[in-house]
Amino acid sequence: MATMHSGGYDEKKNGRRSADWLERRDLDGFLHRSWLKATGVGDESFRGRPVIGICNSWSELVNCNIHLRGLAEAVKRGVIQAGGFPREFPVMSLGESLMKPTTMLYRNLMAMDVEESIRSYPLDGVILLTGCDKTNPASIMGACSADIPTIVVTGGPMLNGHWRGKELGSCSDCWHYHEELRRGRITEEEFVEIENSMSRSNGHCMTMGTASTMACVTEALGLALPGTAAIPAVDSRRAQSAEAAGRQIVALVERGTRPSDILTPHAFENAIRALHAISGSTNAIIHLIAYAGRVGIELPLSLFDDLCATTPWLVNLKPAGAHLMEDFYYAGGLPAVLAQIGDLLHEDAMTVTGETLGDNLLNVPTEIIDENVIRPRSDPLDAGGSLVVLRGNLCPDGAVMKISAADQRLLAHEGRAVVFEDINDLAERVDDPDLDVDENSVMVLKGAGPVGAPGMPEWGHLPIPAKLLRRGVNDLLRISDARMSGTSYGAVVLHVAPESAVGGPLALVRTGDPIRLDVEARALDMLVDDAELGRRREAWTPPALKDERGYRRLYEDHVLQANEGCDLDFLRGRSAIIMDTVTYL
Repeated sequence: MATMHSGGYDEKKNGRRSADWLERRDLDGFLHRSWLKATGVGDESFRGRPVIGICNSWSELVNCNIHLRGLAEAVKRGVIQAGGFPREFPVMSLGESLMKPTTMLYRNLMAMDVEESIRSYPLDGVILLTGCDKTNPASIMGACSADIPTIVVTGGPMLNGHWRGKELGSCSDCWHYHEELRRGRITEEEFVEIENSMSRSNGHCMTMGTASTMACVTEALGLALPGTAAIPAVDSRRAQSAEAAGRQIVALVERGTRPSDILTPHAFENAIRALHAISGSTNAIIHLIAYAGRVGIELPLSLFDDLCATTPWLVNLKPAGAHLMEDFYYAGGLPAVLAQIGDLLHEDAMTVTGETLGDNLLNVPTEIIDENVIRPRSDPLDAGGSLVVLRGNLCPDGAVMKISAADQRLLAHEGRAVVFEDINDLAERVDDPDLDVDENSVMVLKGAGPVGAPGMPEWGHLPIPAKLLRRGVNDLLRISDARMSGTSYGAVVLHVAPESAVGGPLALVRTGDPIRLDVEARALDMLVDDAELGRRREAWTPPALKDERGYRRLYEDHVLQANEGCDLDFLRGRSAIIMDTVTYL
Protein backbone atom coordinates (compact mmCIF):
# COMPACT_ATOMS: atom_id res chain seq x y z
CA MET A 1 0.00 0.00 0.00
CA ALA A 2 1.02 3.64 -0.31
CA THR A 3 1.26 6.05 2.61
CA MET A 4 1.98 9.76 2.72
CA HIS A 5 4.44 11.40 5.04
CA SER A 6 5.56 14.99 5.36
CA GLY A 7 8.76 16.32 6.80
CA GLY A 8 10.26 19.76 7.20
CA TYR A 9 13.24 21.05 5.23
CA ASP A 10 16.22 19.64 7.15
CA GLU A 11 18.90 22.30 6.67
CA LYS A 12 21.45 20.24 8.63
CA LYS A 13 21.35 17.37 6.16
CA ASN A 14 24.36 18.48 4.09
CA GLY A 15 22.65 21.87 3.85
CA ARG A 16 20.63 20.64 0.88
CA ARG A 17 16.93 20.04 0.33
CA SER A 18 17.78 17.67 -2.49
CA ALA A 19 19.33 15.22 -0.03
CA ASP A 20 15.84 14.36 1.20
CA TRP A 21 15.04 13.12 -2.30
CA LEU A 22 18.33 11.73 -3.60
CA GLU A 23 20.41 10.57 -0.62
CA ARG A 24 17.88 8.57 1.35
CA ARG A 25 18.53 4.83 1.37
CA ASP A 26 14.94 3.64 1.11
CA LEU A 27 12.55 2.89 -1.73
CA ASP A 28 11.77 6.56 -2.25
CA GLY A 29 15.47 7.32 -2.73
CA PHE A 30 15.77 4.36 -5.09
CA LEU A 31 12.86 5.63 -7.19
CA HIS A 32 14.02 9.24 -7.25
CA ARG A 33 17.52 8.27 -8.40
CA SER A 34 16.24 5.71 -10.88
CA TRP A 35 13.86 8.14 -12.55
CA LEU A 36 16.54 10.81 -12.64
CA LYS A 37 18.91 8.38 -14.34
CA ALA A 38 16.22 7.86 -16.98
CA THR A 39 17.09 11.35 -18.24
CA GLY A 40 20.56 10.12 -19.16
CA VAL A 41 22.60 11.21 -16.15
CA GLY A 42 24.57 8.92 -13.86
CA ASP A 43 25.34 8.97 -10.16
CA GLU A 44 28.40 11.15 -10.64
CA SER A 45 26.30 13.93 -12.12
CA PHE A 46 24.23 14.47 -8.99
CA ARG A 47 25.59 12.46 -6.07
CA GLY A 48 26.59 14.83 -3.27
CA ARG A 49 26.01 17.89 -5.45
CA PRO A 50 23.55 20.75 -4.92
CA VAL A 51 20.65 20.63 -7.38
CA ILE A 52 20.21 24.01 -9.07
CA GLY A 53 16.95 24.79 -10.81
CA ILE A 54 17.01 27.02 -13.89
CA CYS A 55 13.55 28.57 -13.99
CA ASN A 56 13.16 29.54 -17.63
CA SER A 57 10.45 31.89 -18.90
CA TRP A 58 11.47 31.22 -22.52
CA SER A 59 8.62 31.22 -25.02
CA GLU A 60 8.23 31.67 -28.75
CA LEU A 61 5.27 33.90 -27.91
CA VAL A 62 7.53 36.31 -26.01
CA ASN A 63 10.07 38.00 -28.26
CA CYS A 64 11.86 39.53 -25.25
CA ASN A 65 12.59 36.06 -23.83
CA ILE A 66 13.17 33.99 -26.96
CA HIS A 67 16.94 33.90 -26.44
CA LEU A 68 16.74 32.59 -22.88
CA ARG A 69 17.38 29.02 -24.01
CA GLY A 70 20.92 30.07 -24.86
CA LEU A 71 21.34 31.80 -21.50
CA ALA A 72 20.13 28.62 -19.78
CA GLU A 73 23.01 26.72 -21.40
CA ALA A 74 25.44 29.35 -20.12
CA VAL A 75 24.01 29.02 -16.61
CA LYS A 76 24.38 25.24 -16.79
CA ARG A 77 28.07 25.61 -17.65
CA GLY A 78 28.61 27.76 -14.60
CA VAL A 79 26.70 25.42 -12.28
CA ILE A 80 28.73 22.42 -13.46
CA GLN A 81 31.99 24.36 -13.14
CA ALA A 82 31.14 25.06 -9.50
CA GLY A 83 30.21 21.46 -8.73
CA GLY A 84 26.44 21.72 -8.94
CA PHE A 85 23.84 19.72 -10.86
CA PRO A 86 21.67 21.97 -13.09
CA ARG A 87 18.07 21.14 -14.00
CA GLU A 88 16.17 23.48 -16.32
CA PHE A 89 12.39 23.73 -16.06
CA PRO A 90 9.76 25.85 -17.82
CA VAL A 91 7.21 28.17 -16.28
CA MET A 92 4.45 30.32 -17.71
CA SER A 93 5.77 33.22 -19.77
CA LEU A 94 4.20 36.66 -20.12
CA GLY A 95 4.71 38.71 -23.27
CA GLU A 96 3.51 42.30 -23.02
CA SER A 97 3.25 42.80 -26.77
CA LEU A 98 0.92 39.88 -27.55
CA MET A 99 -0.90 38.88 -24.34
CA LYS A 100 -4.36 40.41 -23.83
CA PRO A 101 -5.83 42.16 -21.98
CA THR A 102 -2.56 42.56 -20.07
CA THR A 103 0.29 40.53 -18.65
CA MET A 104 -0.41 42.16 -15.29
CA LEU A 105 -3.54 40.03 -15.03
CA TYR A 106 -1.32 36.94 -15.12
CA ARG A 107 1.68 38.14 -13.11
CA ASN A 108 0.33 36.52 -9.97
CA LEU A 109 -0.49 33.29 -11.80
CA MET A 110 3.07 33.03 -13.07
CA ALA A 111 4.31 33.78 -9.55
CA MET A 112 2.25 30.83 -8.30
CA ASP A 113 3.74 28.63 -11.03
CA VAL A 114 7.28 29.63 -10.02
CA GLU A 115 6.65 29.19 -6.30
CA GLU A 116 5.04 25.77 -6.61
CA SER A 117 7.64 24.52 -9.08
CA ILE A 118 10.40 25.46 -6.63
CA ARG A 119 8.59 24.06 -3.61
CA SER A 120 7.69 20.73 -5.14
CA TYR A 121 11.02 19.71 -6.70
CA PRO A 122 14.36 18.81 -5.04
CA LEU A 123 16.00 22.18 -5.65
CA ASP A 124 18.67 23.64 -3.40
CA GLY A 125 18.92 26.91 -5.28
CA VAL A 126 17.39 28.53 -8.34
CA ILE A 127 18.38 30.83 -11.18
CA LEU A 128 15.48 32.89 -12.53
CA LEU A 129 15.74 33.64 -16.27
CA THR A 130 13.58 36.67 -16.98
CA GLY A 131 13.09 39.30 -19.64
CA CYS A 132 9.77 40.89 -20.58
CA ASP A 133 8.10 43.24 -18.12
CA LYS A 134 6.16 40.90 -15.82
CA THR A 135 8.33 37.79 -16.13
CA ASN A 136 10.85 39.46 -13.82
CA PRO A 137 8.54 40.45 -10.95
CA ALA A 138 6.44 37.29 -11.27
CA SER A 139 9.53 35.09 -10.96
CA ILE A 140 10.89 37.09 -8.03
CA MET A 141 7.56 37.03 -6.20
CA GLY A 142 7.40 33.24 -6.51
CA ALA A 143 11.00 32.82 -5.40
CA CYS A 144 10.43 35.13 -2.42
CA SER A 145 7.61 32.93 -1.18
CA ALA A 146 9.53 29.68 -1.78
CA ASP A 147 12.61 31.33 -0.22
CA ILE A 148 15.49 29.16 -1.32
CA PRO A 149 18.82 30.65 -2.54
CA THR A 150 18.04 32.63 -5.70
CA ILE A 151 19.84 34.69 -8.34
CA VAL A 152 18.11 36.57 -11.14
CA VAL A 153 19.56 36.61 -14.66
CA THR A 154 17.75 39.08 -16.89
CA GLY A 155 17.74 38.73 -20.66
CA GLY A 156 18.99 42.24 -21.43
CA PRO A 157 17.74 45.00 -23.74
CA MET A 158 17.60 44.75 -27.51
CA LEU A 159 19.91 46.86 -29.64
CA ASN A 160 18.99 50.44 -30.48
CA GLY A 161 16.63 50.90 -33.39
CA HIS A 162 17.62 53.12 -36.32
CA TRP A 163 15.54 54.90 -38.97
CA ARG A 164 16.71 57.62 -41.36
CA GLY A 165 19.48 58.77 -39.05
CA LYS A 166 17.32 58.71 -35.92
CA GLU A 167 17.60 56.29 -32.99
CA LEU A 168 14.36 54.50 -32.23
CA GLY A 169 13.32 53.15 -28.84
CA SER A 170 10.58 50.63 -28.29
CA CYS A 171 8.00 51.50 -27.48
CA SER A 172 8.40 55.19 -26.66
CA ASP A 173 8.75 55.89 -30.36
CA CYS A 174 5.74 53.67 -31.10
CA TRP A 175 3.59 56.22 -29.29
CA HIS A 176 5.49 59.19 -30.69
CA TYR A 177 5.29 58.19 -34.34
CA HIS A 178 1.71 56.98 -34.04
CA GLU A 179 0.82 60.49 -32.90
CA GLU A 180 2.84 61.87 -35.84
CA LEU A 181 0.80 59.62 -38.15
CA ARG A 182 -2.48 60.81 -36.60
CA ARG A 183 -1.28 64.41 -37.01
CA GLY A 184 -0.58 63.74 -40.69
CA ARG A 185 3.16 64.49 -40.36
CA ILE A 186 4.33 61.07 -41.59
CA THR A 187 2.85 58.69 -44.14
CA GLU A 188 1.60 55.12 -43.70
CA GLU A 189 4.62 53.98 -45.71
CA GLU A 190 7.00 55.73 -43.34
CA PHE A 191 5.15 54.25 -40.36
CA VAL A 192 5.76 50.77 -41.81
CA GLU A 193 9.45 51.63 -42.27
CA ILE A 194 9.61 52.54 -38.59
CA GLU A 195 7.88 49.28 -37.69
CA ASN A 196 10.59 47.39 -39.57
CA SER A 197 13.44 49.40 -38.04
CA MET A 198 12.59 49.56 -34.35
CA SER A 199 13.03 46.09 -32.85
CA ARG A 200 16.10 44.59 -34.50
CA SER A 201 17.41 42.00 -32.03
CA ASN A 202 16.49 39.69 -29.20
CA GLY A 203 15.87 41.32 -25.85
CA HIS A 204 13.39 43.51 -24.03
CA CYS A 205 12.58 47.15 -24.77
CA MET A 206 15.72 49.27 -24.87
CA THR A 207 14.12 52.37 -23.40
CA MET A 208 13.92 52.81 -19.63
CA GLY A 209 10.60 51.00 -19.74
CA THR A 210 9.39 48.49 -17.20
CA ALA A 211 11.67 45.62 -18.28
CA SER A 212 14.80 47.79 -18.17
CA THR A 213 13.65 49.39 -14.93
CA MET A 214 13.03 46.04 -13.23
CA ALA A 215 16.42 44.76 -14.36
CA CYS A 216 18.07 47.78 -12.74
CA VAL A 217 15.89 47.54 -9.63
CA THR A 218 16.75 43.83 -9.31
CA GLU A 219 20.45 44.65 -9.36
CA ALA A 220 19.96 47.45 -6.82
CA LEU A 221 18.05 45.06 -4.55
CA GLY A 222 21.04 42.72 -4.58
CA LEU A 223 19.32 39.83 -6.39
CA ALA A 224 21.44 40.02 -9.57
CA LEU A 225 25.19 40.15 -10.11
CA PRO A 226 26.57 43.71 -10.21
CA GLY A 227 26.91 45.39 -13.58
CA THR A 228 24.57 42.99 -15.40
CA ALA A 229 21.29 44.91 -15.72
CA ALA A 230 22.08 46.82 -18.90
CA ILE A 231 24.22 44.36 -20.92
CA PRO A 232 22.54 44.11 -24.35
CA ALA A 233 20.79 40.81 -24.99
CA VAL A 234 23.01 39.88 -27.93
CA ASP A 235 26.30 40.99 -26.34
CA SER A 236 28.52 38.00 -25.49
CA ARG A 237 28.97 39.46 -22.02
CA ARG A 238 25.32 38.65 -21.34
CA ALA A 239 26.06 34.92 -21.66
CA GLN A 240 29.28 35.32 -19.68
CA SER A 241 27.33 36.92 -16.83
CA ALA A 242 24.81 34.05 -16.95
CA GLU A 243 27.68 31.58 -16.63
CA ALA A 244 29.02 33.55 -13.66
CA ALA A 245 25.58 33.44 -12.04
CA GLY A 246 25.61 29.65 -12.45
CA ARG A 247 28.84 29.47 -10.48
CA GLN A 248 27.66 31.93 -7.87
CA ILE A 249 24.37 30.18 -7.09
CA VAL A 250 26.33 27.13 -5.91
CA ALA A 251 28.28 29.36 -3.51
CA LEU A 252 25.03 30.96 -2.37
CA VAL A 253 23.58 27.52 -1.58
CA GLU A 254 26.67 26.66 0.44
CA ARG A 255 26.18 29.84 2.47
CA GLY A 256 22.43 29.24 2.81
CA THR A 257 21.63 32.82 1.75
CA ARG A 258 17.99 33.25 0.73
CA PRO A 259 15.87 36.09 -0.67
CA SER A 260 14.56 36.83 2.83
CA ASP A 261 18.17 37.50 3.91
CA ILE A 262 18.69 39.97 1.07
CA LEU A 263 15.31 41.70 0.79
CA THR A 264 15.56 43.81 3.92
CA PRO A 265 14.05 47.26 4.47
CA HIS A 266 17.46 48.74 3.56
CA ALA A 267 17.52 46.80 0.29
CA PHE A 268 14.10 48.17 -0.65
CA GLU A 269 15.23 51.71 0.10
CA ASN A 270 18.26 51.18 -2.15
CA ALA A 271 15.96 49.97 -4.93
CA ILE A 272 13.68 52.99 -4.57
CA ARG A 273 16.68 55.35 -4.70
CA ALA A 274 17.86 53.62 -7.87
CA LEU A 275 14.36 53.84 -9.35
CA HIS A 276 14.31 57.62 -8.90
CA ALA A 277 17.88 58.09 -10.14
CA ILE A 278 17.22 56.23 -13.40
CA SER A 279 13.78 57.83 -13.87
CA GLY A 280 12.29 54.37 -14.05
CA SER A 281 8.85 53.01 -14.77
CA THR A 282 5.88 53.69 -12.50
CA ASN A 283 5.17 49.96 -12.65
CA ALA A 284 8.17 49.29 -10.42
CA ILE A 285 6.26 50.80 -7.50
CA ILE A 286 3.58 48.12 -7.70
CA HIS A 287 6.10 45.30 -8.07
CA LEU A 288 8.33 46.41 -5.20
CA ILE A 289 5.32 46.65 -2.89
CA ALA A 290 4.33 43.13 -3.96
CA TYR A 291 7.85 41.82 -3.19
CA ALA A 292 7.70 43.38 0.25
CA GLY A 293 4.38 41.70 0.91
CA ARG A 294 5.93 38.33 0.06
CA VAL A 295 8.77 38.76 2.58
CA GLY A 296 6.66 40.35 5.31
CA ILE A 297 7.96 43.91 5.07
CA GLU A 298 5.73 46.97 5.20
CA LEU A 299 6.54 49.18 2.20
CA PRO A 300 4.16 52.14 2.21
CA LEU A 301 3.49 54.12 -0.92
CA SER A 302 4.55 57.23 0.96
CA LEU A 303 8.15 55.98 1.19
CA PHE A 304 8.54 56.31 -2.58
CA ASP A 305 7.62 59.98 -2.31
CA ASP A 306 9.74 60.55 0.80
CA LEU A 307 12.87 59.31 -1.00
CA CYS A 308 12.04 61.18 -4.21
CA ALA A 309 12.86 64.65 -2.89
CA THR A 310 16.45 63.78 -1.95
CA THR A 311 17.34 61.47 -4.86
CA PRO A 312 18.73 63.16 -7.99
CA TRP A 313 17.58 62.14 -11.44
CA LEU A 314 20.76 61.18 -13.32
CA VAL A 315 19.93 58.96 -16.31
CA ASN A 316 18.98 60.58 -19.62
CA LEU A 317 17.01 57.79 -21.31
CA LYS A 318 13.74 57.67 -23.20
CA PRO A 319 10.89 58.11 -22.45
CA ALA A 320 11.98 60.90 -20.09
CA GLY A 321 15.26 61.64 -21.88
CA ALA A 322 17.13 61.17 -25.14
CA HIS A 323 19.16 57.93 -25.08
CA LEU A 324 18.63 54.16 -24.90
CA MET A 325 19.79 51.17 -22.84
CA GLU A 326 22.63 50.23 -25.18
CA ASP A 327 24.01 53.74 -24.62
CA PHE A 328 23.43 53.37 -20.88
CA TYR A 329 25.53 50.20 -20.75
CA TYR A 330 28.42 51.79 -22.63
CA ALA A 331 28.15 54.89 -20.42
CA GLY A 332 28.76 52.88 -17.24
CA GLY A 333 25.44 51.21 -16.48
CA LEU A 334 23.82 50.96 -13.09
CA PRO A 335 27.08 50.73 -11.06
CA ALA A 336 28.02 54.22 -12.28
CA VAL A 337 24.65 55.53 -11.12
CA LEU A 338 24.82 53.81 -7.73
CA ALA A 339 28.32 55.14 -7.14
CA GLN A 340 27.06 58.69 -7.70
CA ILE A 341 24.42 58.30 -4.99
CA GLY A 342 26.47 56.06 -2.70
CA ASP A 343 26.00 58.36 0.29
CA LEU A 344 22.22 57.92 -0.03
CA LEU A 345 22.40 54.12 -0.13
CA HIS A 346 22.64 51.50 2.57
CA GLU A 347 25.93 50.12 1.34
CA ASP A 348 25.93 47.45 4.04
CA ALA A 349 22.98 45.67 2.39
CA MET A 350 23.82 42.04 1.56
CA THR A 351 23.68 40.83 -2.06
CA VAL A 352 23.87 37.55 -3.98
CA THR A 353 27.62 37.97 -4.37
CA GLY A 354 27.94 37.18 -0.68
CA GLU A 355 29.25 40.69 -0.20
CA THR A 356 27.56 43.99 0.48
CA LEU A 357 26.38 46.52 -2.07
CA GLY A 358 29.27 48.77 -1.05
CA ASP A 359 31.77 45.96 -1.56
CA ASN A 360 30.30 45.23 -4.98
CA LEU A 361 30.78 48.85 -6.05
CA LEU A 362 34.46 48.56 -5.13
CA ASN A 363 34.83 45.49 -7.31
CA VAL A 364 33.26 46.70 -10.58
CA PRO A 365 33.94 49.76 -12.76
CA THR A 366 31.85 52.74 -11.63
CA GLU A 367 33.23 55.51 -13.84
CA ILE A 368 30.80 57.55 -15.91
CA ILE A 369 31.98 57.17 -19.51
CA ASP A 370 29.44 59.46 -21.17
CA GLU A 371 27.97 62.31 -19.14
CA ASN A 372 25.34 62.92 -21.80
CA VAL A 373 23.77 59.61 -20.77
CA ILE A 374 24.60 59.42 -17.05
CA ARG A 375 24.90 62.76 -15.34
CA PRO A 376 27.30 63.26 -12.42
CA ARG A 377 25.76 64.05 -9.06
CA SER A 378 27.06 67.61 -9.40
CA ASP A 379 25.03 68.19 -12.58
CA PRO A 380 21.78 66.18 -12.34
CA LEU A 381 18.88 66.36 -14.73
CA ASP A 382 16.88 67.28 -11.62
CA ALA A 383 17.84 67.53 -7.98
CA GLY A 384 14.78 65.47 -7.01
CA GLY A 385 13.53 62.15 -8.30
CA SER A 386 11.09 61.58 -11.10
CA LEU A 387 8.17 59.70 -9.54
CA VAL A 388 5.72 61.32 -7.13
CA VAL A 389 2.81 60.07 -5.04
CA LEU A 390 -0.39 62.12 -4.99
CA ARG A 391 -3.21 62.21 -2.44
CA GLY A 392 -6.57 63.94 -2.37
CA ASN A 393 -10.30 63.36 -2.52
CA LEU A 394 -9.86 61.73 -5.93
CA CYS A 395 -7.22 59.28 -4.71
CA PRO A 396 -7.39 58.86 -0.92
CA ASP A 397 -5.15 55.77 -1.05
CA GLY A 398 -2.75 57.36 -3.49
CA ALA A 399 -1.91 57.78 -7.16
CA VAL A 400 1.44 58.02 -8.93
CA MET A 401 2.87 60.25 -11.64
CA LYS A 402 6.15 60.28 -13.56
CA ILE A 403 6.81 63.99 -13.59
CA SER A 404 10.06 63.69 -15.55
CA ALA A 405 8.09 62.55 -18.60
CA ALA A 406 5.40 65.25 -18.41
CA ASP A 407 4.96 68.73 -19.82
CA GLN A 408 6.04 70.80 -16.82
CA ARG A 409 3.28 73.38 -17.33
CA LEU A 410 0.70 70.69 -16.46
CA LEU A 411 2.19 69.88 -13.06
CA ALA A 412 0.07 72.67 -11.56
CA HIS A 413 -3.17 72.58 -13.49
CA GLU A 414 -6.92 72.94 -13.10
CA GLY A 415 -9.27 71.85 -15.86
CA ARG A 416 -12.64 70.46 -16.78
CA ALA A 417 -13.02 66.67 -16.74
CA VAL A 418 -13.81 64.78 -19.94
CA VAL A 419 -14.87 61.36 -18.67
CA PHE A 420 -14.73 57.99 -20.43
CA GLU A 421 -16.55 55.22 -18.61
CA ASP A 422 -14.32 52.44 -19.95
CA ILE A 423 -11.79 51.64 -22.65
CA ASN A 424 -14.50 51.00 -25.25
CA ASP A 425 -16.05 54.40 -24.59
CA LEU A 426 -12.60 55.96 -25.03
CA ALA A 427 -11.93 54.14 -28.30
CA GLU A 428 -15.31 55.17 -29.72
CA ARG A 429 -15.18 58.86 -28.85
CA VAL A 430 -11.58 60.04 -28.53
CA ASP A 431 -11.26 61.09 -32.17
CA ASP A 432 -14.86 62.27 -32.58
CA PRO A 433 -14.60 65.80 -34.05
CA ASP A 434 -17.52 66.82 -31.83
CA LEU A 435 -15.85 65.72 -28.58
CA ASP A 436 -15.98 68.69 -26.20
CA VAL A 437 -12.30 68.82 -25.30
CA ASP A 438 -9.52 71.40 -25.47
CA GLU A 439 -5.90 71.75 -24.36
CA ASN A 440 -6.98 72.62 -20.80
CA SER A 441 -9.26 69.60 -20.37
CA VAL A 442 -8.50 66.70 -18.02
CA MET A 443 -9.15 63.32 -19.63
CA VAL A 444 -10.44 60.74 -17.13
CA LEU A 445 -10.71 57.00 -17.74
CA LYS A 446 -12.66 54.68 -15.41
CA GLY A 447 -12.92 50.91 -15.24
CA ALA A 448 -9.25 50.21 -15.90
CA GLY A 449 -8.04 49.06 -12.48
CA PRO A 450 -7.16 45.64 -11.07
CA VAL A 451 -10.80 44.53 -10.73
CA GLY A 452 -12.47 46.74 -13.30
CA ALA A 453 -10.50 45.84 -16.43
CA PRO A 454 -9.60 43.26 -15.00
CA GLY A 455 -5.84 43.23 -14.51
CA MET A 456 -5.02 46.95 -14.58
CA PRO A 457 -3.84 47.15 -18.22
CA GLU A 458 -1.51 49.79 -19.64
CA TRP A 459 -4.38 52.00 -20.74
CA GLY A 460 -3.36 55.05 -18.72
CA HIS A 461 -1.54 56.73 -21.59
CA LEU A 462 -4.82 57.94 -23.07
CA PRO A 463 -4.40 59.05 -26.68
CA ILE A 464 -4.64 62.78 -27.23
CA PRO A 465 -7.71 63.51 -29.39
CA ALA A 466 -6.75 63.80 -33.05
CA LYS A 467 -8.22 67.27 -33.43
CA LEU A 468 -5.94 68.53 -30.65
CA LEU A 469 -2.90 66.82 -32.15
CA ARG A 470 -3.55 68.61 -35.41
CA ARG A 471 -3.65 71.89 -33.48
CA GLY A 472 -0.19 71.20 -32.05
CA VAL A 473 -1.19 69.98 -28.58
CA ASN A 474 1.51 67.59 -27.37
CA ASP A 475 0.32 66.80 -23.84
CA LEU A 476 -2.83 66.76 -21.75
CA LEU A 477 -3.47 65.94 -18.13
CA ARG A 478 -4.83 62.38 -18.05
CA ILE A 479 -6.08 60.46 -15.00
CA SER A 480 -7.06 56.80 -14.56
CA ASP A 481 -6.96 53.76 -12.31
CA ALA A 482 -4.88 52.02 -15.01
CA ARG A 483 -1.14 51.59 -15.40
CA MET A 484 0.86 52.80 -18.38
CA SER A 485 3.78 51.23 -20.16
CA GLY A 486 7.11 52.23 -18.72
CA THR A 487 7.96 53.34 -22.24
CA SER A 488 5.11 55.90 -22.25
CA TYR A 489 5.26 59.58 -21.40
CA GLY A 490 3.07 62.60 -20.73
CA ALA A 491 1.21 64.26 -17.87
CA VAL A 492 -0.41 61.02 -16.83
CA VAL A 493 -1.74 60.26 -13.34
CA LEU A 494 -1.95 56.52 -12.74
CA HIS A 495 -2.84 53.84 -10.18
CA VAL A 496 -5.67 55.89 -8.67
CA ALA A 497 -6.70 54.02 -5.53
CA PRO A 498 -9.22 52.82 -4.66
CA GLU A 499 -10.18 52.10 -8.26
CA SER A 500 -13.53 53.03 -9.72
CA ALA A 501 -14.83 49.43 -9.96
CA VAL A 502 -14.72 49.00 -6.17
CA GLY A 503 -16.32 52.36 -5.45
CA GLY A 504 -13.29 54.64 -5.29
CA PRO A 505 -14.00 58.36 -5.77
CA LEU A 506 -12.93 58.07 -9.42
CA ALA A 507 -16.25 56.31 -10.00
CA LEU A 508 -18.08 59.51 -9.06
CA VAL A 509 -16.37 61.90 -11.50
CA ARG A 510 -18.59 63.34 -14.23
CA THR A 511 -17.78 65.27 -17.38
CA GLY A 512 -17.56 68.94 -16.53
CA ASP A 513 -16.28 68.50 -12.97
CA PRO A 514 -13.29 70.73 -12.26
CA ILE A 515 -10.13 68.77 -11.30
CA ARG A 516 -7.03 70.29 -9.79
CA LEU A 517 -3.51 68.83 -9.80
CA ASP A 518 -0.77 70.39 -7.68
CA VAL A 519 2.36 68.26 -7.87
CA GLU A 520 4.33 70.49 -5.51
CA ALA A 521 1.64 69.95 -2.86
CA ARG A 522 1.26 66.29 -3.95
CA ALA A 523 -2.48 66.91 -4.30
CA LEU A 524 -5.13 65.66 -6.72
CA ASP A 525 -8.73 66.71 -6.12
CA MET A 526 -12.05 67.03 -7.86
CA LEU A 527 -13.59 70.35 -6.88
CA VAL A 528 -17.04 69.02 -6.10
CA ASP A 529 -18.67 69.59 -2.71
CA ASP A 530 -19.12 66.73 -0.29
CA ALA A 531 -22.91 66.87 -0.39
CA GLU A 532 -22.97 66.35 -4.14
CA LEU A 533 -20.43 63.54 -3.91
CA GLY A 534 -22.62 61.93 -1.24
CA ARG A 535 -25.63 62.01 -3.56
CA ARG A 536 -23.60 60.48 -6.36
CA ARG A 537 -22.34 57.73 -4.06
CA GLU A 538 -25.88 56.81 -3.01
CA ALA A 539 -26.82 56.46 -6.69
CA TRP A 540 -23.71 54.45 -7.64
CA THR A 541 -23.90 50.71 -8.24
CA PRO A 542 -20.85 48.49 -8.70
CA PRO A 543 -20.26 47.04 -12.17
CA ALA A 544 -20.72 43.33 -12.66
CA LEU A 545 -17.59 41.20 -12.53
CA LYS A 546 -16.29 40.33 -15.97
CA ASP A 547 -15.63 36.62 -15.34
CA GLU A 548 -17.57 33.71 -13.89
CA ARG A 549 -14.91 31.01 -13.55
CA GLY A 550 -11.25 30.07 -13.56
CA TYR A 551 -8.20 32.06 -12.65
CA ARG A 552 -9.68 35.34 -13.87
CA ARG A 553 -12.59 35.06 -11.42
CA LEU A 554 -10.16 34.10 -8.66
CA TYR A 555 -8.15 37.20 -9.54
CA GLU A 556 -11.14 39.53 -9.46
CA ASP A 557 -12.25 38.15 -6.10
CA HIS A 558 -8.85 38.40 -4.39
CA VAL A 559 -6.66 41.04 -6.05
CA LEU A 560 -5.38 43.86 -3.87
CA GLN A 561 -5.38 47.50 -4.93
CA ALA A 562 -2.44 49.26 -6.57
CA ASN A 563 -1.17 50.82 -3.33
CA GLU A 564 -0.92 47.27 -1.93
CA GLY A 565 0.96 45.82 -4.90
CA CYS A 566 -1.91 44.12 -6.79
CA ASP A 567 -0.95 40.71 -5.38
CA LEU A 568 -3.66 38.24 -4.49
CA ASP A 569 -4.53 38.67 -0.83
CA PHE A 570 -3.83 35.02 0.04
CA LEU A 571 -0.39 35.02 -1.61
CA ARG A 572 1.26 37.47 0.72
CA GLY A 573 3.98 35.97 2.88
CA ARG A 574 5.94 32.73 2.64
CA SER A 575 4.98 29.10 3.04
CA ALA A 576 7.20 26.64 4.85
CA ILE A 577 8.88 24.26 2.44
CA ILE A 578 7.61 20.76 3.20
CA MET A 579 8.01 17.46 1.43
CA ASP A 580 5.14 15.30 0.35
CA THR A 581 6.50 11.96 -0.78
CA VAL A 582 4.99 8.57 -1.34
CA THR A 583 6.49 5.56 0.42
CA TYR A 584 5.64 2.17 -1.01
CA LEU A 585 5.44 -0.57 1.63
